[in-house]
Formats: sequence, structure tokens, C-alpha cells
Amino acid sequence: MASNDKKKISISQFSSPIGTIITGALPEGVVFLEFLSEDNPDAQWERLKKKFDGEFTEDKNKHLENLKEQLALYFEGKLKKFDIPVIFFGTEFQKKVWNELLSIDYGKTRSYGEQARAIGKPKAARAIGGAVGDNPISIVVPCHRVIGSDGSLTGFGGGIPRKIFMLDLEKKYS
Repeated sequence: MASNDKKKISISQFSSPIGTIITGALPEGVVFLEFLSEDNPDAQWERLKKKFDGEFTEDKNKHLENLKEQLALYFEGKLKKFDIPVIFFGTEFQKKVWNELLSIDYGKTRSYGEQARAIGKPKAARAIGGAVGDNPISIVVPCHRVIGSDGSLTGFGGGIPRKIFMLDLEKKYS
């Protein structure tokens, strides 16, 4: 793809109770939501540009505006399900895992094994873990709701303290 053919991805950055959130969207929907790296934000932006093969722009995007509003409501305990179109860039397996994450109800958790069974791959808990870890749209696609089979709070790209915050928030308001 020539550089002038790159996707134009609108980006936004804003504060949340658990850190700065960065987001990107195409006209059709949101493609990423991450917490801004405090250590090396420039490298993070470069990684995202490369991953999505896109040209980032600060042009307005209705999905990012809606996302910001819905995230504010989520962090106030007033929103239990996001109503934002998402677009997944990944393998078919990853997309299946990410779509299944959307079925985990607010305030509930599911183990990696339960997630594997939910997509019809009961022996794929480790592969599920990899796909969950690669989830590009944190919070909206609730990978923070996936836990170890023993109830342990295993990895989360945004860090375990953020995972704990969101699970506690959801428990409080569910």
C-alpha cells in the first residue's frame, strides 16, 4: 500500500480516573483504545501507526466523541454496556475471541478456560490468553473481565491495578 493510500485514523487522547486514554477510529468504528505509556509514548504511537498501517489525524470522529462520553459514564458507574461500533484488525481466531469478550456481562468475570469453551475450543485456554492480551480495544471489549481459573487476576495490558479498579467499579455498580 503506497503511503498516500494509508487509512486515515482519527485519534484522541483524554484523561480517565486510571490514566490517560488514547483512542483511534476510522469512519466505520473504533480500532484501538489503550492507556498512554508513561515511559515511552512516542514509541507507542509509532507502534500503533505501524500496526494499523495508518496515517493518524486529529480530525473529528463521531465514534471517538461518543466513546469519550460513554467512558465518562462508565467510570461514574452509569454505563454497563458500550454502544460503539468496533473494527477488529487481527486473525480470525483473535476476532472470534474478541467478539466473545463482548458477551461477558458487566460485573461478571470469566476464566480463560471458560472463554475457550465459549468459542468452541475447550483446550485452547493458553491461545485464548494470547488473543485476550492482544485485544486492541481495551475497556469497550472487556478483556479485564477475564481471570485465571483459580480466580487470580492475571495479566492486563493496562496493568493489574487498572484491572482491579475496573472490576471493583463494576462490582460496586452491578
